[in-house]
Amino acid sequence: METRDASILVVDDDEGVLRAVSRILARRQNRVVAATSGPTAIATAREESFDLAIVDVRMPEMNGFDLMRALKRDQPDLDVILMTGNVEEPDENLLRAIDEGAYYFIQKPFDRRVMLALVNRCLELRRLREERERFLDRVGRELEEARQFQLSLLPPPAYSARGLAIAARCQASNELAGDIYDYAETRGGGVSLLIADVAGHGTSAAMVTGVVKAGFRASHVDDFEPCKVVERIREGIRDFDPGRFVTLCCVRIHPDRDELIYVNAGHPEAFIRDPSGGLRSLHSTGPILSSALCDFPCEQLAAPFAAGGSLLLYTDGVTEARSPRGMFGFERMLQVFRRPELRGAARLDALLDAVRTFAGGSAFDDDVTVLTLDRDDA
Repeated sequence: METRDASILVVDDDEGVLRAVSRILARRQNRVVAATSGPTAIATAREESFDLAIVDVRMPEMNGFDLMRALKRDQPDLDVILMTGNVEEPDENLLRAIDEGAYYFIQKPFDRRVMLALVNRCLELRRLREERERFLDRVGRELEEARQFQLSLLPPPAYSARGLAIAARCQASNELAGDIYDYAETRGGGVSLLIADVAGHGTSAAMVTGVVKAGFRASHVDDFEPCKVVERIREGIRDFDPGRFVTLCCVRIHPDRDELIYVNAGHPEAFIRDPSGGLRSLHSTGPILSSALCDFPCEQLAAPFAAGGSLLLYTDGVTEARSPRGMFGFERMLQVFRRPELRGAARLDALLDAVRTFAGGSAFDDDVTVLTLDRDDA
């Protein structure tokens, strides 16, 4: 494929070479600008941009390597082909040209067809590079729009009413997360909480989080009863590939009762801390949610949850965070959860800080979501 309408700067102190190169390139409808010295070429390049510069190595005022560096300082994406009539050490000149950022190196006297092939190839690769950059820019914008949409699915990270206080954090390992949390008020002043982890990452996992969100919100007709939430989400993914599965934990709490009800569908066990610091876990009550397991029910259970108690929900990105020492694990997580001086957002921030410190970085290898609920003392 020929590349047309390119802007090419040709620099050589030999006007005969300038005319020859300009004549060859102009036949392909390129716009060719000639310069007889390095300083002239630099001044020209500061006035207009070029796709390609063809530069002689041996010039009296400035050699081609110095000129190439100067041109690239002003136009970093400029491609440069170096040419020389020096027959000594051609391989060394070629290697130096490439090492210093030239596209290629051509020896004088050059064949017209070789020059055209080299220039066309350079310009075609430049066109493909620019197309790739435009594509990546578009993908980046679309991913950011998708990320903002996914964030809009999450409720505020803090809630407080009738002695119940919720705090949440959700951090994706890349632009789009497979984790989601949600909560909603129930009749009588209680709340229902959901945390879910969709298998995989990226766009496809993020799309399934939308199905999970819709199933949870549609359960308002059932007052967000956990078993009904699970049924609706299971129906939402019934036609999906079996590999697109979901684990979740849904909990409903009434402020006037000293218990909670919950369903844990293959999700990491949740933990309740009582006012004295004792821990109770909410183990799995059924299988993961998958189109392959639609006929396997999840059991809804009750657990004591007294005034002054705290609840911790999380995804496996917390406990499975890795370092050379192994996984973060449950004990490190529970050490933070047990600390009596920490509540709400402060507890979650301390937990995420502990995970980052353990893993030795600011980013997570997996999506990380944590949700806590504190019940005020009676």
